[in-house]
Amino acid sequence: MQTSPNEPVWRQALAGAQMLLVAFGALVLMPLITGMDPNVALFTAGLGTLIFQIITGGQIPIFLASSFAFIAPIIASKARFGMEETLGGLVAAGVLYMVLSGAVKLRGTGFLNRLLPPVVIGPVIMVIGLGLASTAVNMAMGKAGDGSAQLIPYDTAIWISMISLVTTILFAVFGKGMFRLIPIMFGVVVGYIASAIMGVVDLSPVSEAAWLRIPDFVAPEFGWGAILFMVPVAIAPAVEHIGDVLAIGTVTGRNYIQKPGLHRTLLGDGVATSAAAMLGGPPNTTYSEVTGAVMLTRNFNPRVMIWAAIVAILLAFIGKFGAALQTIPVPVMGGILCLLFGSIAVVGLNTLIRHHVDLSEARNLVIAGVTLVFGIGGMALGHVEGIALCAVVAIGLNLILPGSQAAWGDSTIPNGDSPAAE
Repeated sequence: MQTSPNEPVWRQALAGAQMLLVAFGALVLMPLITGMDPNVALFTAGLGTLIFQIITGGQIPIFLASSFAFIAPIIASKARFGMEETLGGLVAAGVLYMVLSGAVKLRGTGFLNRLLPPVVIGPVIMVIGLGLASTAVNMAMGKAGDGSAQLIPYDTAIWISMISLVTTILFAVFGKGMFRLIPIMFGVVVGYIASAIMGVVDLSPVSEAAWLRIPDFVAPEFGWGAILFMVPVAIAPAVEHIGDVLAIGTVTGRNYIQKPGLHRTLLGDGVATSAAAMLGGPPNTTYSEVTGAVMLTRNFNPRVMIWAAIVAILLAFIGKFGAALQTIPVPVMGGILCLLFGSIAVVGLNTLIRHHVDLSEARNLVIAGVTLVFGIGGMALGHVEGIALCAVVAIGLNLILPGSQAAWGDSTIPNGDSPAAE
């Protein structure tokens, strides 16, 4: 559905609801995996999108919602520091975006290509996906994400998870038009139906929930351990954000890196992430699924995203809706995550390939190799471990080791030396 600024409000609102539908499956999956309230995630996704649109002057058709890159760190941090301090770490992660925004405003985008070349961000993104592999497999087999308990019998769980996985794959590969953009939604629906047939769905929480309910907002607490653990993780989503801004610019034919400027988009993402964490919601990121929907519908009107945000906020106050989401069985999510987490790893691999990173160069081989082993193996140095540690190590090795910049890979940001535009 195409709209223009002069279209009736009802058409813009309907198009906004359609955009939310595209993002919905991934949006709610993240809080369900990490133990957050999906209603809070809906509210903070809407709030974050509104904040982003205000900061960027309502110029970019982008929707912000839960970032998969933070799943493993949130699970690990929650077990170690508790949810409140984990939220404090996520607030600090949003502040890192703001710091990057200020640096881009002062120095332009060129320094990012030096600090975060493809040889750094590719392996880090791969770690984010591969580091989650065991969580996905455990859930697919009916266990808790950490494998500590068998929640659903294996024989039942494996059928449910594989049905969910195959459905998601079929729609992702063979779906046409809008159907191809919501494979997660179909995977959840079909997996949920299979679960109900097999008798593992408990609907009592839905019947007990109120129709209208204020989301279970949670206030953060701040501790250096969780902050140091979480802040480095934000590096990879920051790079993903840049890629999404470039992608939506390609779709609409506009250079958003220049206007409103990368410094404004990073600031909008950072403020949105910190605001979400202040309320107990997951960190925000720009959704590539929505970019695909914009490309398909040719709907370039940013007001549509504002309506998508409003719809998300309204849904957040429907208690039975959130309760229904929380009845989705673990194997349904596990089956879909087997594809999603693998896809994240492939994005990292594709980053190395697309930017022509020469892995025959010793420095590149060292950076990629150490990053992968530290990240996937869960290496810990003090309060920093896993994904956070591998991100710091990758950046450090890249800055320290000598080598030709041409061998690091092509720049991730075109025209990176031009200053940020107002």
